[in-house]
Amino acid sequence: MRFLSLLSLVSISAINTTACPGQAGFGFIPPKPTDLRGPCPALNALANHGYLPRNGQNITIPEVLQSSYDVYNIDPAVLIGVAKLGLLTSNAPDTFTLDDLKLHGTIEFDASLSRGDFALGDNTHFNETIFSTLANANPGVNYYNVMSAGQVQFERLAISERTNPNITNTDKEIGFRSFTSALYLAVFGNVTTGVAPKNFVQIWFREERLPYAEGWQRPAGTLDGDSVTALTGAVQAASNWTTSGGCPYVRTGPSAAPTLNSQAICKQLETLSGN
Repeated sequence: MRFLSLLSLVSISAINTTACPGQAGFGFIPPKPTDLRGPCPALNALANHGYLPRNGQNITIPEVLQSSYDVYNIDPAVLIGVAKLGLLTSNAPDTFTLDDLKLHGTIEFDASLSRGDFALGDNTHFNETIFSTLANANPGVNYYNVMSAGQVQFERLAISERTNPNITNTDKEIGFRSFTSALYLAVFGNVTTGVAPKNFVQIWFREERLPYAEGWQRPAGTLDGDSVTALTGAVQAASNWTTSGGCPYVRTGPSAAPTLNSQAICKQLETLSGN
C-alpha cells in the first residue's frame, strides 16, 4: 500500500476545521456538546468529517455502507449485517443515532480496545487508560500487526475478566472484537499482511479523525469479505481466546430482552459433548 508524504494541515480557525486539499466539505470538525457519538470510532470519525450527519443522528444503513466504502474502501457486503444490527439499537424504524449503538448486547461488546465495559459504567466514550493496552503494544517498532493485535485482545479480555464479574464474552463478542482489530489493520495498513502504522491507528482512536494530514490514503484495493474474514480469523487465532461462559445473544431493541438467543443451541451442544 502506498502512503502520501506528509500533507500540510489546513486550518480554518473560524469553524475549527482541519482538512486536506481536495476534501471539500469533509474536513475534520470536533463534535459539539449537542452532537451524539457512540462506542464505534469508525462511525464517529465519519461523522466528525461530515460523511455521516455531523450531529450523529438519523443515520441510515445506505449512509453507513456508502460512507464506509467512500472513505475506508470497505465492500458494503462486509458491513451490511452489522449495519442492520445497528437498527436494532434504535426505537426508530429505519434510522439510528451513534449514541444508540452503546446498547449492550447488540453491536457493543465488553473488553473493548478503547471503551469501558457496560457493567462497569461508561461504555461509550474513549478511555485513554483502556486504550493504553493497544497504544503500548508491539514496543520498539512503529507498526501494529496480527500478533500484537491478538495479544492486545488477550490482555484486554484478561483485565475485563478480573474486574467485571458480569462480563459478556461468547463467540459473538470475540467475533466482533477480532473484526474491529482486523479493520484497523486493514484500513490503515494492509489487509493481506495485517501491518498498520501505529500513528494512523492511534490518531483514529484517540481523536476520531482520519489521518489524512499525516499521510494516510484510502486503501487502494477494496476490502472484501474474503480478505477481511481471513484477517479477522488470524487475529482471533492470535488472541488465544476462551469463553467466559454463556450463550451468544442479540438484544433486539433498547427495551427488549435478548430475544434472538442461542440458549437452546448451547444446551444441545452441551448434551452432545457430554458436559
